[in-house]
Amino acid sequence: MIRVLIADDQALVRAGFKALLTAEEDIEVVGEASDGQQAVDLAGTLRPDVVLMDIRMPGMDGLAATRIITKERVWTRVVILTTFEDDEYIFDAIRGGASGFMVKDTEPTDLIAAVRVVASGEALLSPSITRKLIAEFANRSRGKQLHPKVKALTERETDVVKLAAEGLSNQEIAKRLYLSPTTAKTHVSRAMVKLAARDRAQLVVIAYESGLVRPGWTD
Repeated sequence: MIRVLIADDQALVRAGFKALLTAEEDIEVVGEASDGQQAVDLAGTLRPDVVLMDIRMPGMDGLAATRIITKERVWTRVVILTTFEDDEYIFDAIRGGASGFMVKDTEPTDLIAAVRVVASGEALLSPSITRKLIAEFANRSRGKQLHPKVKALTERETDVVKLAAEGLSNQEIAKRLYLSPTTAKTHVSRAMVKLAARDRAQLVVIAYESGLVRPGWTD
């Protein structure tokens, strides 16, 4: 059973998400929060697998709450709820520990699928968001030296991390490197363990901030 906490200052939004998710046999909405502080408190007591987090809330906002939750509750994944896919806070939220983004008016089936994807440990980043992250990280990583921790990666693991940082899926990585999808997934998983990445979104962060991927290496 996937345990979900919904954090949004609009009661109607929370009610709509709750009604949608509780209709699924494998999903349980364990709590609702109307601000960031309440989300942090409930995450600590309810131990949800996934938090659907609005960014703009009174008091503590969703970004601050995400940083606290992902630091203190390493098993909890946070999905940021946003009105527009080009939200200006995308970079800070991913760097702060968010596992992905969902636009609030997304199709119901997509929201349900997203909860399951993130609960399984995968990241939820659309191609346009991935491109924006790449551009942002490229600007911030200029001139950085390679971090020692990436030296633990094998040559093949380094290859798959670079491709993951471009936004490629395991299937796409497998095709690019002439591997089976299972082998590609194994390399990605091992790289995540070595780099202490909680999920694929964090793998992208580490790849750029460690200097493993640098401007000009991606399309």
